[in-house]
Amino acid sequence: MFGGPPPFKKFDNGLKKPKSIKEVPSYLGKLIGGFFSRYAYIFKLVWETSPLILFAMAFSSLFNGVTPVLGAFVSAELINSLVDLYHGLDVKSDVLFWISMQFGYLVIQGIVSTLYNAIIRILSEKVVNHIKVKIITKSKDIDLAQFDLPEFYEKLENASREAGFRPVQILSSTFSMLSNIISVISFITVLCVLDWRAPLLIIVFALPAAIIKFVYGRKNFLYMRRHSKERRLMEYYSSVMTNKDIVKEVRLFNLSDIFIDKFQNTFKRYYKGMKRLVIRENIWHIIITIVTAAVNALLFLYIALNVSPNGLTVGDFSLYSGSLNSIIGCVGTLVSTTATIYEGTLFIDNMIAFNKVERKITPILDEPASVQRHTPHTIEFKNVYFAYPGSEKYVLKNINFKLNGGDTAVLVGLNGAGKTTLIKLLTRLYDPSEGVILLDGRDIREYDLDELYSIYGIIFQDFGKYAVQASENICFGDTDKGYNEEDMVRAAIQSGANDFIEQLPKKYDTYLSKFFEDDGTELSIGQWQKLAVARAFYSDSDILILDEPTASLDALAEQQIFNEIDSLRENMTTIFVSHRLSSATRADVIIVLEMGEIVEMGNHNELMALNGKYHELFSAQAERYINYLDKNDK
Repeated sequence: MFGGPPPFKKFDNGLKKPKSIKEVPSYLGKLIGGFFSRYAYIFKLVWETSPLILFAMAFSSLFNGVTPVLGAFVSAELINSLVDLYHGLDVKSDVLFWISMQFGYLVIQGIVSTLYNAIIRILSEKVVNHIKVKIITKSKDIDLAQFDLPEFYEKLENASREAGFRPVQILSSTFSMLSNIISVISFITVLCVLDWRAPLLIIVFALPAAIIKFVYGRKNFLYMRRHSKERRLMEYYSSVMTNKDIVKEVRLFNLSDIFIDKFQNTFKRYYKGMKRLVIRENIWHIIITIVTAAVNALLFLYIALNVSPNGLTVGDFSLYSGSLNSIIGCVGTLVSTTATIYEGTLFIDNMIAFNKVERKITPILDEPASVQRHTPHTIEFKNVYFAYPGSEKYVLKNINFKLNGGDTAVLVGLNGAGKTTLIKLLTRLYDPSEGVILLDGRDIREYDLDELYSIYGIIFQDFGKYAVQASENICFGDTDKGYNEEDMVRAAIQSGANDFIEQLPKKYDTYLSKFFEDDGTELSIGQWQKLAVARAFYSDSDILILDEPTASLDALAEQQIFNEIDSLRENMTTIFVSHRLSSATRADVIIVLEMGEIVEMGNHNELMALNGKYHELFSAQAERYINYLDKNDK
């Protein structure tokens, strides 16, 4: 019924458990298919960043898979040589040789490990950056309506939190697993010379641990996903305590303890479930560890009992027991690594889900229409209704009006009347739930979006306060124009911002925040508003929209800005939202909104003659001014 994006599908990586034996093959097929689909996405992400990281991992995997077997062999031969030397045999050259081999093995292993860690550490930063750029680039193309949905923030939070480090971790774990597989196969080959049943027992008793890892890996993923809200709440409560714009009020109203308690209570709820999961998982691991340790002890005893003058040598015992130890360690690592990979691919679903968010605010024509520039534009709303996503309450109802090119219109009404929402529809940040908006006689949805946005010079009520230089804050008004010093200074003079900018330590090069620069400057809200007006004046726009442009300015500054607007708006359609109705007296059209509906429309004289809502609002403000003047005269 209503416009806006479809809600996110809440999924728990949503495979339903099979209810019968017949459903098991299908379930396993989807499980495995989903795993490899996610894994391919991860591989693609890392390859896009740097193929070198994959080559480094592949080399390390092969190297680390083979060298433990070589190391065990060298150690066994060294021990045998030392035993022969102990018994008086002339084997000093053999001992020296095997010590040299041991030294060389350790040096090469250390160098390769150091180089690998350095390469991975450097390239991992590139991967994290690449993924963050993908997230913020995707955010650029997401409809504003999505930002009204809690589910969107859940996906964004999960994607931002997990996706940065998971891909490298997963691929590193994968190549580590390959190393372990190579090592396990090599050590099994060695141990099978003694008894093929020994490695088989180790693998069989590792299976329960693998099952526990997979089961609780999935449970951990689902818990993290379902409790994203708690993490976002904790982040919010923490930010309230550290946000410079809020902290003054927090201190004066003594709100600190309230938000600290909210943070602690939310953490307790989140922590309670997480702790329960961890405890249950590790109880199972303790039981399995005790059983497998007993089996491993019996295997070591079996090898030790075979050491004899006519049987195994001491070096052989070192080789076989080392092989046994390595198989135990490698199998354990394989189990945990496989579980880590599986769990990591589940978490990467967060980013996949985020990147699948489709943009709905797009041109409805295959070849979008172009917007005529630097010409008067007509604007028409026809039977427009609008409700925000997730709500069934209309914010705007049956809106109908037409503005001719060059008209100045003022939107009037109490807070919540729908004035700012109307502007969001006009600028196509949202689409109407019903009805149509026409620009120059065409459905606004037919135009190319970038061209459409370029015709608007706009100041929103909650305008941006960017922690960059004063010059950049103004030039952001028209990024296509770039930096034009003459136009920038002119815009600042017209808005009244030039007066205080010239008093700043570095004038237009001053950073307008102390967040990042020690010599930055904090502006008052009135100064920020003048800067926002300068941003609108800097833009090469055809339609000027000012949503409460002078709310934080004094009467003289307001008058100066309106005078400048009058001089600028030749052939320019201008729309104001203002609670100071003195600005409405010079408008061509005044649109009075109440509870989302147009209740009156006309110029100042016409609406005053109606003796309706506008007359009531204007008279109330005029009476306040008259009373103030009378009081001061006395």
